[in-house]
Amino acid sequence: MGPQSMMMLRAYGQNPVQVPYASYFTWFPLAASSVCVLRIASLGFHFLSAGPGSPSNMVPLGGSSGDRSKWKLKSVVTLALTVLTSSQAILIVWSKRAGKYEYSVTTANFLVEALKCALSLAALARIWRNEGVTDDNRLSTTWDEVIVYPIPAALYLIKNLLQYYIFAYVDAPGYQILKNLNIISTGVLYRIILKKKLSEIQWAAFVLLSAGCTTAQLNSNSDRVLQTPFQGWLMAIVMALLSGFAGVYTEAIIKKRPSRNINVQNFWLYVFGMAFNAIVILVQDFDAVMNE
Repeated sequence: MGPQSMMMLRAYGQNPVQVPYASYFTWFPLAASSVCVLRIASLGFHFLSAGPGSPSNMVPLGGSSGDRSKWKLKSVVTLALTVLTSSQAILIVWSKRAGKYEYSVTTANFLVEALKCALSLAALARIWRNEGVTDDNRLSTTWDEVIVYPIPAALYLIKNLLQYYIFAYVDAPGYQILKNLNIISTGVLYRIILKKKLSEIQWAAFVLLSAGCTTAQLNSNSDRVLQTPFQGWLMAIVMALLSGFAGVYTEAIIKKRPSRNINVQNFWLYVFGMAFNAIVILVQDFDAVMNE
């Protein structure tokens, strides 16, 4: 590990050397929560990706049983995403001991990606058993198809690592408030990259959300205007931009070939995520992980 990495880890209150095996059990709920968030998001993608005013999102009163079933699934997915995403910050903070992470965050991130990849394979195995192997659900593909996945995988890598370090400057509630910046960045990038028109209500919602995030951070008990220091805001904005761009880019990839099974696309995204995380481990934490 280079001197700059050591200094950065100390600045964030980490111990770059001690990586006891027992400490991995403290962040396993975090890994499970992250996996559940992304798996549920993948399963509900085709139901939630339609625009607010599109016919597929409008469930008429007394509509067909199929419409009601789809609406119920949307509600369950939305509720699950809300609960699991909200719990992620709490679990990250809970995994710290005496203000430090007693484990390698890069290794934790790698294992989360590996678990998500395994879940995608398990889902594919079930599909293959029930429906057989088709062109849309087979893993074999072309280089032109998978070459697009390293970009979102790299963006998610940086964003996922930053979410550990940001807690040196914010607490869990403050993080959840600043995390709403992801919605704003996603909406703006959705308009810029995918050229999708946003309604006036959606733009108004972004303005109100921005005002709400700022107002909630006002500090009346100190000389500082905002509770969160500049470093925390900077990291939150960077994370929001990374998350928004990666999410919009991934959606563009998926919609480019909508018939392609979502688990196949997730699999290749997670494979590149594992590869990038392995590189970071080799560069930053290899000696610490091997020694322990």
